[in-house]
Amino acid sequence: MKPTPCVALGISLLSQPLLAAESGFFEDAKASLSARNYYFSRDFSDIVGANQQSKAEEWAQGFILDFKSGYTPGPVGFGVDALGLLGIRLDSSPDRVNSGLLPVHGDGRAAGEYSRLAPTFKARVSKTELRVGELQPNLPVLTFSDIRLLPPTYQGVSLSSAEVNGLTVQAGHLSSTHLRNEGGDDKLNAMLGHVPMRQAASDAFNYVGGDYAFNANQSSASLWYGQLEDIYEQGFVGFKHSKPVGDWVLSANLGYFTAREQGDALLGRIDNQAFFSLLTARQGGHSFHVGYQGIYGDSPFPRVFANITPLGNEVPTYEFAYTDERSYQVRYDYNFAAMGIPGLTATVRYITGNNVDTGLGYEGKDRERDLDVGYAVQGGVFKGLGIRVRNAMARSNYRSDIDENRLILVYTWQLF
Repeated sequence: MKPTPCVALGISLLSQPLLAAESGFFEDAKASLSARNYYFSRDFSDIVGANQQSKAEEWAQGFILDFKSGYTPGPVGFGVDALGLLGIRLDSSPDRVNSGLLPVHGDGRAAGEYSRLAPTFKARVSKTELRVGELQPNLPVLTFSDIRLLPPTYQGVSLSSAEVNGLTVQAGHLSSTHLRNEGGDDKLNAMLGHVPMRQAASDAFNYVGGDYAFNANQSSASLWYGQLEDIYEQGFVGFKHSKPVGDWVLSANLGYFTAREQGDALLGRIDNQAFFSLLTARQGGHSFHVGYQGIYGDSPFPRVFANITPLGNEVPTYEFAYTDERSYQVRYDYNFAAMGIPGLTATVRYITGNNVDTGLGYEGKDRERDLDVGYAVQGGVFKGLGIRVRNAMARSNYRSDIDENRLILVYTWQLF
C-alpha cells in the first residue's frame, strides 16, 4: 500500500539520520524542515468574461524538507539530495480558488492536501558538478520563483562548472516541471507577458550560459541562451556593477533579452526584445532604487509558465512585460538594524507602465504600489521564525485590477 503524504514525510525524516550514521559519505549532510503558513487574498473586482470569479482567497500550511548530502571521497564524489513537499488546505471555497496555493479538482474545489518527495543524484569532479533528477535552476532565462506555499521544481539534468576563477558555466536539459500548486509532473508551457499559453506544450527546456565576476567581484557579466523546444528561443546578456563611494554603495543591474520562435513554432511567430536597468544607492539602512524597462518587438516577453523573470520591473502581481510596454520604477527599502532592530525590514515600491500595444485599438497603461514588511526573530525560543506582510494595489485599463494581501509565517528547523 502506498503511504499517505504525511506518513511518507515522517518516514523520510526518520530515515535521514539513520542513513547518515551508516554511510560515511553522509558526514557532511545537512537537512532542514520549514513550516510555511500562507494566507493569500487577491480581489479582481472588475473582472469580466466567462469566468465571473472576482476573488481568490485561500489559507494553507506547507512543509518543505530539504536534505543535501555530502560527497563520497575520491577523485569523483557521489551524493544524493532529496526534497519533500507537503501542502495542507486550511481554508478555501469553490468561489475563491486558484490562488496558486492549492491544486483545484475537476469539481472546482481545492485539494485537501498534496505532496511530493523526489531525489536528485549528483556527482562532482573538482569544481564541476552533474545533477540528475529534481532541479531548481535559478538562471536569467529560467528564474526560480518560490512565491507561493511550495516551490516549483523541474526534472532533468544539469551541469555546472567553476574551474576557471571567477567564471561559472552552466548547461541543462529539463524534460518536465512540477508546478508550485501541484504534486505531479507536467509538460512545459509558455507565458507571453501575463497570459498563459496552455494551448501548446513543449517536451523540453534547454539552456547554456555563464557568469563572469571580475574587478575584485565588484562587477559581473552574463551571457545566456534558453530554448523552450518548438515554442521559443531566447538570448540574454547582462552586466552588474557595485562600487563604494564614501558612505554610499552605488550599484547598477543592466540586462537585454532577445527572443524568437523556435522549431515547430507551436505558438506562431514570436518577436521580442527587452531591456531593463535598475540603479541602486545604499547608505546605512537606506536603499534607493530607480528602474526603467522597455519591451520591444511585436510580441510580449516570453517565459516558462508560471515563472517570474529577472526583468527589473517585474513584481509578483504585474509583470510590465506586454507588447511595446515602457515602465518606470521607484523603490525604497529600509533595514531597521540601523536603528537597533535587527531582523526588521520594509519596502515600498511604485511602478507605472504605458505605451502597451493591446491589439484593441488603444494604448494600454498600468501601475502598481507595493508595501512589504518582514521580521525575522533573532534569538530566543522563536529564533528561526519569519513573518512577512505584503499589500499590493495594481490598476490597468487592459487587464484586471488587483487588490492583494499576503501574510506569510515561516519557521525553519535545522535538523542536522
